[in-house]
Amino acid sequence: MNFKEELQSRTEKIENIIRHYLPKEEGFAKTLASAMNYSMLAGGKRLRPMMMREVYQMFGGEEKVIEPFMAAMEMIHTHSLIHDDLPALDNDEYRRGRETTWKVYGEDMGVISGAALLNYAYEVAFSGFDLTRHQDRVILALQVLGAKTGIYGMLGGQSVDVENDGQPLELPVLDYIYKNKTSALIEASMMIGAILAGAGNDRIRQVEKAAGYVGLAFQIEDDILDVTSTQEELGKPIHSDEKNHKTTYVTLEGVKKAQQEVEQLSKEAVAIFDGLEEKNEFLRTLIWELVNRKK
Repeated sequence: MNFKEELQSRTEKIENIIRHYLPKEEGFAKTLASAMNYSMLAGGKRLRPMMMREVYQMFGGEEKVIEPFMAAMEMIHTHSLIHDDLPALDNDEYRRGRETTWKVYGEDMGVISGAALLNYAYEVAFSGFDLTRHQDRVILALQVLGAKTGIYGMLGGQSVDVENDGQPLELPVLDYIYKNKTSALIEASMMIGAILAGAGNDRIRQVEKAAGYVGLAFQIEDDILDVTSTQEELGKPIHSDEKNHKTTYVTLEGVKKAQQEVEQLSKEAVAIFDGLEEKNEFLRTLIWELVNRKK
């Protein structure tokens, strides 16, 4: 398997799926749709929908029901990026190599377009009912999507992050933020893939645990890149955490120990997948590649 070629092929397919579900830029709300699409089409790794489909296929899924959930997950993730970049939060002007949504469309439209993407994601996910005869699986997938996105997931983690902005944090609080703000969506992505493919509860819980390790490792690696990468490589300003006086794994443990944490978490995630009867070599390699990413 040529991983880079496979990664590019999968990413292109995901881009086409995302484009299919984007809102039309027409009518009185044309500017809102344009702002939503500007953010959605800014590129990115598309890791969450990619992981969702890889797990889905690993457990034998073959229907198109996975596609609206893939698009919905990327919409939810993009909503969080739009709001993260706002002046009231990180005040970042560049994301994925170009100006952030609020810089192009204004702060007010940045707020509204982020909220619109979060709501539109569920509209898109609901269309999954029309693409499968397994209605019960769609219901469970929607429950996971809602739980991992809300107060006990992504938004809960975001709130604690904002509430403690600029304040020194201890590791348990930082772990809470990371496990909810970042890991929750990766957990939801992989769990939904397993659920829609008809995997049993024990498999779903194993996937959730592995995804939690992946999410935490991904966020710690992001901390590392903020101090070791360049703006050209990262596609956004570096030293943003330092500028905003944020506590990260790097500020608490240093780069070397943070890198060891990433490697250990990745090993634990891969060990869980290796222990499953179902296999997906691309997904296994993808997890390892996240450890050595440059952006």
